[in-house]
Amino acid sequence: MDDYGAGGSSGGVRRFFVFLRKYWWVPLLTLLLASGAAVGFILWTPPVYVSSASMYETEKLHLSEGVLFTEDATTYIGTQIELLKSVRMMQATLERLRDKGTNAVPVGKDGLPLKVILGFKEAPKSTVFVITATSADADYSQNFLDALMTGYLEYKKTVRKLVSGETAASISAQVEAREKDLRAAQEELTVFQRTNNLAILQEEGTIAGGYLEKLQTELSDLQLESQLLQATALEQKAATPGFNSSGRDPVDFMKTLGSTGPSGASNAQLTPWQEVELLKIQREKLSRYLRPKHPRIVALDAEIARGEKLIEMFRGQNHDQLVASQEAVKMKIDSVVASIKDWESKVTESSGRIAEAERLKQNVVRSQSLFDHLATLLQNVDITRNTDLETLAVLESASPAKRSYKQIIMASVLAFLGGLGLGAGIVFLIEKRDDRFTSPTDVNSALGDAIVGLLPEVTGKRKEPLRLLEMGDTRHTYAESYRRLRSALLFLAADERPKVLLITSAMPNEGKSTVAANLARTLAHSGSRVLLVDADLRRGCLHHLLKMQGEPGLAELLLHTCEPEKVVQKDSLPNFAFISCGSHSGNPGDLFLSSGIDQDLARWRREYDYVLIDSSPLFAADDASCLAPKVDGTLFVVRRGHSSARAVSEALDLLAQRQARVLGVIFNGADASARNYYYDKQADYNKSAKTA
Repeated sequence: MDDYGAGGSSGGVRRFFVFLRKYWWVPLLTLLLASGAAVGFILWTPPVYVSSASMYETEKLHLSEGVLFTEDATTYIGTQIELLKSVRMMQATLERLRDKGTNAVPVGKDGLPLKVILGFKEAPKSTVFVITATSADADYSQNFLDALMTGYLEYKKTVRKLVSGETAASISAQVEAREKDLRAAQEELTVFQRTNNLAILQEEGTIAGGYLEKLQTELSDLQLESQLLQATALEQKAATPGFNSSGRDPVDFMKTLGSTGPSGASNAQLTPWQEVELLKIQREKLSRYLRPKHPRIVALDAEIARGEKLIEMFRGQNHDQLVASQEAVKMKIDSVVASIKDWESKVTESSGRIAEAERLKQNVVRSQSLFDHLATLLQNVDITRNTDLETLAVLESASPAKRSYKQIIMASVLAFLGGLGLGAGIVFLIEKRDDRFTSPTDVNSALGDAIVGLLPEVTGKRKEPLRLLEMGDTRHTYAESYRRLRSALLFLAADERPKVLLITSAMPNEGKSTVAANLARTLAHSGSRVLLVDADLRRGCLHHLLKMQGEPGLAELLLHTCEPEKVVQKDSLPNFAFISCGSHSGNPGDLFLSSGIDQDLARWRREYDYVLIDSSPLFAADDASCLAPKVDGTLFVVRRGHSSARAVSEALDLLAQRQARVLGVIFNGADASARNYYYDKQADYNKSAKTA
């Protein structure tokens, strides 16, 4: 059966509002208490007066000779605000006011100066911020705010002068130290220049370097000449009779000899002929990529020509001349090597003195640069210290203080919201602790989609019992709800359609007897043969509702003290029969465990279309749990605002343990006035039903 309420969080909200309607007096009471507290606070608290002023950051003057104090732009306003409301500034302001007069600082009941509350508000996208001073004295608020701003500006000037003085003293000490270092470096350079002429040293170094390069070139030529003489001598020595009988060229022979080394020459050193040949090979490779007039090609041609010229010249000399030439060349080589060593020492000495002079000059330049920088910085600090560079100024002085009603408004709002919130919180706690069903949504949330019938609450006189349904009953909504329940039973599948139904509940006073009587009469109205049995042998009351006899009944039938035909009662409603509870002084539960009840149930199945059995509540006695497994199905009744979710769950678990078939839950006493209860509310159909 469709639930008329939404599930999830909306169901929880609806349940809360149900409890709120029931306990409406709780929020009202807390609201009255909170309002009383707010009134007491307002009457007890003295009035407050607020004065406002504003400060801003003025234009900055940038001096090329000096420097300004710098502050982080992103935290500038925040820093000023924190300084203004610091304890130090508050104490300094009080001292300034006391200096003006004895009555400038009023005191409170505790003998202490009146408390002043400062407020700050920064104007968006600007450096302007508004300051408010709140106290119980109007003049005191205004005077305190003026004294605070004036004292703060003087405090900042004092701090800047103090910082400038400390900075200047520190820089002055650094300047003196750097000046001493500069003088020492200059004196060291002067002493060096007195004993060394830097111009002469540079000239000597240049001359010595050029001459040393010339000597190295000469040594290279002499070494080549020595090698050529040695090779020519070897060539002449090898020219013996028969040695050249093959007609080989002596030069080719010496080349081969120099390359193979049969004469004992070292293979690690090339012969002059080999050097010339290698130069030619190198020139041939370079000529593929370079032009004939390229500097490298020209240099190779010159070396090749010089080597070939020396070879030709030495070929014309005899052996003695070659030996003499070798000795002369060797002497020249030794002389050149000695000269190179002597001039290398002179070049090294000259270069060392020049490097020392450059080092001394760099020391002087470095010391001079550092001294000039510190001297300029000291001059800038002096300019800044003697110049008023304060950029924070008063935009508007403190205004005359006006009374503020902010506390009264805040107290009223807090009392209203707090009172309602506290009351709602109490109702919420009550709702969480109370697990009684208030709507079909609660039932479905606790038991799943278990509702098969939704019966609305019917109002009437409290002392009179609820009137049972009659043919053509004017209570349209109430009657239609039972017809809907009847249809739910009639249109079950043929193999699942129950004939014997047990109607029970977890606790007493949940309306199961009324439900059983009305459902039986509704089935009888549709033409079905219906038997209603009152199986509550302890406190059966169906005979009172139906206005029939209480004895004999089911108890006499199970005890076999009365014939079955005599316990069945009928009234004016066709197809309707009734068996009352009867009278029994023992334990009724024992009767439901006997074989007689099984025989009676079998006979009733043959004689009637439907048998409705009203039993005792499950937790009142064990009768219903013993009878439930013997019937075709059980309808479980819960009542709005009465049935506990925990008790209902435990009762259904008990039926499941007894292997009973539970067809569903009937929700009794649904709120038909709820705006989301749609069943049978169409007035036109109600009227037509009444006239039909």
